[in-house]
Amino acid sequence: MKRKIDTSKRIVVTGAAGFIGFHLCKRLLDNGVEVYGFDNMNNYYDPALKYARLEILKGYDNFSFAIGDLADEKAVEKIFADFKPDIFVNLAAQAGVRYSLENPKAYIDSNVVGFFNVLEASRKHGVSHLVYASSSSVYGNQEKTPFSVTDNVDNPVSLYAATKKTNELMAYTYSHLYGIPSTGLRFFTVYGPFGRPDMAYYSFTNRIFKGETIKVFNHGDLYRDFTYIDDIIEGVVNVIYRQSDADEKGVQHRVYNIGNNKPVNLLVFIETLEKVIGIEAKKEFLPMQKGDVYQTYADVSDLERDFGFRPDTPIEEGLKKFVEWYREYYNV
Repeated sequence: MKRKIDTSKRIVVTGAAGFIGFHLCKRLLDNGVEVYGFDNMNNYYDPALKYARLEILKGYDNFSFAIGDLADEKAVEKIFADFKPDIFVNLAAQAGVRYSLENPKAYIDSNVVGFFNVLEASRKHGVSHLVYASSSSVYGNQEKTPFSVTDNVDNPVSLYAATKKTNELMAYTYSHLYGIPSTGLRFFTVYGPFGRPDMAYYSFTNRIFKGETIKVFNHGDLYRDFTYIDDIIEGVVNVIYRQSDADEKGVQHRVYNIGNNKPVNLLVFIETLEKVIGIEAKKEFLPMQKGDVYQTYADVSDLERDFGFRPDTPIEEGLKKFVEWYREYYNV
C-alpha cells in the first residue's frame, strides 16, 4: 500500500532531472505537492534524457525549477530564498564508481562541497527534515552479508564511495551541532524506466538491440541487489515525512538501506534481460574492474521495522517494464 502524501509540505528535490529525482518529483507532483526542482543538467551522460524527464515535470503547475550547481553557494542560498522549503531532499551528486577514476575532482565539488553548502543553508534557514542520497558503495568489498547499517564502512574502494561516507559523517555532525533532523538513504543498484545510460542494465539493453558485444566483468561472477525504481521511490516517500528518531545521544540522524534484499548473479540477470528482449547477447568476459565490488546485499530490517515497507519487485517484472519503456522511448 502506498503511503499517503502530505500536500502541506513544500519540498525541494535536487538532481530533479536525474533518474531517481525525476521519479520522486513526479510521484509528489501527482499528489499535489509543491516541488522545487534543482539540477545542473551536466553531460555526464546524454543530457537529452535529462531534458526529456524535465519536460514531463514542467507540465505540472505545482513544479518550479532552476538550473544551478550545488557547489555554487549563492545558488543554494537562492533555493531557500525563493522557495522556503519545509523538506529538502538532496539527490544531486556526481554518480558512478568508474568515472571517479577518471575525474575525481567532480566528486569532491559536487558530493562534498555541494553537500556542505546544502548543510550550511539548512542550518541558516532551517528545514523540518533533510533527506540525502548515500549509496551501497560505502560497504566496499566486505564479505559479511547482508549489509547492515550497523556494519563498519571505513574501507571504501572508490572515491565515489568515500564521498558518500563523507556525506553521512557531515550530516551527523550538523544534526549533532545544529539540531537538523536528517536521514541518509543507501540505495542499492537502482534500475527502471528513464534510468541512467551509464548503468550496466541500460548499456546491456542498448548493445543487445544494436547487436553489439556486452562487457561482462569478473567473468559474470558478481552479485547485485537490483532495486526497481518504484520501490526506491516508495522508500523515499516513507522516509521524508517522518523525522529521524533521536539516538542515545539525542541526535536526530538515521541511515537506512533501500535494496531488494535479494542479490542476483550477473549472468542470471543477463539471461533474464535476454529473455525479456528476445535476443541473445554477444558477450566479452573480462576481469574485475578497479573500484568495483563483488556483491551488494541489503539488510532492510530497519526500513521494515520503522515504516512497514520493504522493496519487493521481482527482477523479471522490473526488467520487463524497463524494456517496454526502452522500446517506446527509442522506437525499437
